[in-house]
Amino acid sequence: MNHRKDITTIEDIRLLVDAFYGKIRVDILLGGIFNGVIRDRWPEHLEKMYRFWQTVLLDEHTYYGSPFPPHAQLPVEQKHFDTWLKLWYETIDEHFIGARADEAKWRGDKMAVMFLSKIEYYRNNSATPLL
Repeated sequence: MNHRKDITTIEDIRLLVDAFYGKIRVDILLGGIFNGVIRDRWPEHLEKMYRFWQTVLLDEHTYYGSPFPPHAQLPVEQKHFDTWLKLWYETIDEHFIGARADEAKWRGDKMAVMFLSKIEYYRNNSATPLL
């Protein structure tokens, strides 16, 4: 029997974020990058991600900040974003179904395209990302 439901609460956001980053941390392509940058600050990073996705998906404004600048110098390319999206979709599909789950996928797609585009721009130009 299917017990999946839509993303409706902060508890759902926590489940999504924890399950997703659990996969990221052990992924052969992404784990080293994330673990190398975040190191022992995973609880802080996860809290920030809870607030980000709570703001984006539940329209409860708890995240204040600029999500891109911390990612501007990461050594990533298309294959990294493809893997990120694969794990994002997989995690959503394992736990959720519905309009917000679909929105989470759509927003993940848009973020991946925007982040990669901006990373490549800053990598190839002398500009500095605005905070």
